Amino acid sequence: MSAPTARAARTTPNVLGGLAGWLWLAVIIVPIYYILVTSLRPQEDYHSENTLSWPSRPTLDAYGEVLANDFLRYFGNSVVVTVVSVAVILAVSLMASYVVVRSRRRWTARIFQVFLLGIAIPIQATIVPVYYLIVQLGLYDTLWALILPSIAFAIPLSVLILTNFLRDVPGELFESMKVDGAGEWRTLWSLAVPLTRPAIVTVGVYNALHVWNGFLFPLVLTQSAETRVLPLSLWAFQGEFSLNVPAVLAAVVLSVLPILAAYVIGRRQLVSGLTAGFGR
Repeated sequence: MSAPTARAARTTPNVLGGLAGWLWLAVIIVPIYYILVTSLRPQEDYHSENTLSWPSRPTLDAYGEVLANDFLRYFGNSVVVTVVSVAVILAVSLMASYVVVRSRRRWTARIFQVFLLGIAIPIQATIVPVYYLIVQLGLYDTLWALILPSIAFAIPLSVLILTNFLRDVPGELFESMKVDGAGEWRTLWSLAVPLTRPAIVTVGVYNALHVWNGFLFPLVLTQSAETRVLPLSLWAFQGEFSLNVPAVLAAVVLSVLPILAAYVIGRRQLVSGLTAGFGR
């Protein structure tokens, strides 16, 4: 094949790929658009207007109705559970990954294998033992009943991601820190943490999304409204506002905003963390 022919072949646009991309974008955007416009639509106009048209009388009444029904309490519970869980997950996973990568002892390899085994255990298969353990500890219907299992089930995958990322850090950097007299803690916080920031952001956002949207643990391990979190409150709102679709979708929009903000803030490092650290 001649050079001009090869160049033309390389520059030929992928029409089918482009159409498929636009189709997939429409599949994603249309439900989001529907949720947004419906949450701004008055309840009395919901059945009389086109569901995909912009509301003729946009209003925030649905949001006010949701906020007036203890939504802020559920929001605060979700924030506490997510922040505490993610903070502990990152701290424990980072320290464990550092030990797995830097230690030359045999038991570290065994510990890493135990972490990998934890990835293979589905949450649904352990919900009965977890429920029994939480009840025996006297933590049933508390926020700790949601925090502790969330931490335990998130650590294995987090350790795997951070370990693969730390293995790509040149060993000479660790040795130079050691020659300069830095201890393990100083090396961890002054070298490992800055160099693995993309992976840390990736693990943090992923686990925050998982904990924030968790439904099984709140459903089984809590009961009262005082410990209700957003996913469970959306289920309750669906029953309470069964005829008020705009109010239900307004609650969905409000529950998505924090995670969307976290993604917007850390999107660059999130992409970098997803594409790096697995080169070996």
